[in-house]
Amino acid sequence: MKSSSPLPSDKPDTVPDGPAAAPEERSLQIHLRKIPLLAELSDEEIIRVKADIRIRQYAKREVVLHKGGSGDGLLFLLAGQLQVIDVTEDGRAIGLRMLAPGDFFGEIALINNTTRSASVVALTDVLVAFLPAPTAMHLFSHCPSVARQMLQHLAQKIQRDSEFRALLSINNTAKRIYTYLVLMQKKNPDGTVVENLPTHQDIANMINTSRETVTRALLTLVQQGIVQKEPHRLLIKNPEALQKLVQG
Repeated sequence: MKSSSPLPSDKPDTVPDGPAAAPEERSLQIHLRKIPLLAELSDEEIIRVKADIRIRQYAKREVVLHKGGSGDGLLFLLAGQLQVIDVTEDGRAIGLRMLAPGDFFGEIALINNTTRSASVVALTDVLVAFLPAPTAMHLFSHCPSVARQMLQHLAQKIQRDSEFRALLSINNTAKRIYTYLVLMQKKNPDGTVVENLPTHQDIANMINTSRETVTRALLTLVQQGIVQKEPHRLLIKNPEALQKLVQG
């Protein structure tokens, strides 16, 4: 597997490195604060996390978490891309959401002390950090910044799941695809974009249609000048026109 660095840092953390620390340990200590959930931890808590966290590598298509597995820790994606999937009774894989570097996952089973409700699969070679349950639960209950971010994350997750259920109830397939793009779009300095655009097959799996249908719908948007395809993302050139298609 190719070597990968976790969330490159522009400047070192305030946590000092011990003189005997190995280069790998110094690198990990520097980059822990680049994980959004851990960014506001005290120096003491960062040292505790550093002692317990473990780095794991997975190759493309490897399963990082198995549905039904133990909720034994909290995981952070440091590099690469992951997809959360569920498998239907007839064996179909349904994509639920994509994960990008900085995202954490496995929190529901950890908080509820239950088994994993979905599987997580590597779409590329990935680097993942695993924080054991006792340390993660300590952060949830003793670190206000972590508790605040976790509450915000869970509220956003409830809203996103509600929007996605509404999307799946749309009968018109093309409209379902356009609605998916609107839900995924974000504004950045380049304009309105869908970053880390999934493959046409992954989109089809997520919204219950065929790959060919997704391809045709995106091609129509390109031909109309509404979107522009770029490597690994979609530039929404005319968000208003896309919104009108969603509204029928």
